[in-house]
Amino acid sequence: MARIKYLQRSDVAGVSDALFDRLERERKVPTANIFRALAHAPEILDQFLSYANAIRASSIDPKLRELAILTVGHATGSEYEIAHHKSHGLKAGISPEQLKAIADFETSPLFNEEERAIMAVAKECTLKVNVSDQTWGRAAAFLSERQLVELALNIAWYNSGVRIMGALAIELEDGYRQPQSSA
Repeated sequence: MARIKYLQRSDVAGVSDALFDRLERERKVPTANIFRALAHAPEILDQFLSYANAIRASSIDPKLRELAILTVGHATGSEYEIAHHKSHGLKAGISPEQLKAIADFETSPLFNEEERAIMAVAKECTLKVNVSDQTWGRAAAFLSERQLVELALNIAWYNSGVRIMGALAIELEDGYRQPQSSA
């Protein structure tokens, strides 16, 4: 059970209408539980959305970005993150077989060296914070410096998201199936 109430437009009518208008314009309808929880801090949520939009506009190949995000989800055990990014991953070109193998990407033949390098940075950064020179160098062989910075920002952003979801005990919305564990 979530630790705070999920707000909806009627809870803050007249006060945060513009924020709920923005959520409905920029995000899925119905509004995801994480945004409904963060609506308790409307000014921060507004900036949160702006930053999220900037992160999404990175020059990293969408497939690589989603592999990094899903790796963060698996490394942290965030069912919410995984469930919400499966569809994004499929749209970006991750195969259903790859989705099932993300937790074992290091040994799976379903990923190429570039994909493994990006996912290794995401995993190491998530679990250890500091990324080794060896792991960084593997990713640097495939990405420009701009893209490396954007990768670090994406990983950090989604790590902050899973920690917010964990602290607030954000629940999956109806319609999202629990991912099957491959561990």
